Amino acid sequence: MARPVWSGTVTFGLVSLPVQMFTATDSHTVRFHQLQRGTSDRVRNKRVNERTGDEVALDDIVKAYDAGDEYVLVEPDELDDIAPGRSKTLEITGFVDLEEIEPVFFDKTYYLGPKGKEYAKVYALLEKALAEADRAGIATFVMRNHQYLVAVKAEGGLLTLHTLHWADEIRDPRKEIDDLPGKTKVTDRELKMARQLVDTLRIDWNPDDFHDTYQEQVAALIDAKRKGEKVEKAEPAAESTNVVDLMDALKASVDRAKKPGGSKKSAGSKKSPGSKKSAGSHAKKGAGTKKAELDGLTKAELQRRAADADVPGRSSMNRDELIEALRGVRQPKAS
Repeated sequence: MARPVWSGTVTFGLVSLPVQMFTATDSHTVRFHQLQRGTSDRVRNKRVNERTGDEVALDDIVKAYDAGDEYVLVEPDELDDIAPGRSKTLEITGFVDLEEIEPVFFDKTYYLGPKGKEYAKVYALLEKALAEADRAGIATFVMRNHQYLVAVKAEGGLLTLHTLHWADEIRDPRKEIDDLPGKTKVTDRELKMARQLVDTLRIDWNPDDFHDTYQEQVAALIDAKRKGEKVEKAEPAAESTNVVDLMDALKASVDRAKKPGGSKKSAGSKKSPGSKKSAGSHAKKGAGTKKAELDGLTKAELQRRAADADVPGRSSMNRDELIEALRGVRQPKAS
């Protein structure tokens, strides 16, 4: 079982609900160690005194604020004393419609669970009330010496807590980006074709359909280097579409999306052509794979199919070689 990252009490009105908070997400990023080149010696980051170069014990490290002419030292207990109870209480000040919270405000997600079976009814009552009202409770609380603005929501039969950015943390894009289009004019014909492309590429949102294809490529790179195989470079990035070719690019995109082999999902989609599920089924169903279908896939999708079909030497193949190899994939004969 996961360990809670915070324990405290959620209050709304005169109701108090003891809860435990759990991290809701994991990172699947491939982690690398730092080594000194030419050795297998790891390079570690240490807490060192920048003047003497000596390592400093964790207990000897204190927080300090740079006031310009001096450092003001602050002990952990002093931070707790200035906000008594704030680190143990999450007080909901009101409830807002979910659609009022703009996506840019959302930061990280946590799960909330009742701190004991005796609080199950209060927990269920708040969860069901929020679900039926389609609203979120807005609150603030302190965790690890930081105050957070949060939204408490009902999702899938449980309570979730989403940390929010403070308003002054949200940057004004028109001050940050110099070349926003502003009132750039587009023709009715261009807009109609763009809308047609958007409609043609419409999909149903299912987060399970998508996965991190870049991390798969990193893993494939590591595997190829372990085996001493040649690593094929990725295809170059697509060139920018200029104004002259815009309509041609839009029309070609719509035509491609309408074809039976045209991809209507992201290259990171599990259920798009070339995903593990579809690749496995094609590798087993047996009459070989049509070239027209393979032509519509990206190189990353072709690599995933080749991996599922256990095509030898796939890591060193270019796109055309992958297509030719996958065309010959057939179902093994029954013994």
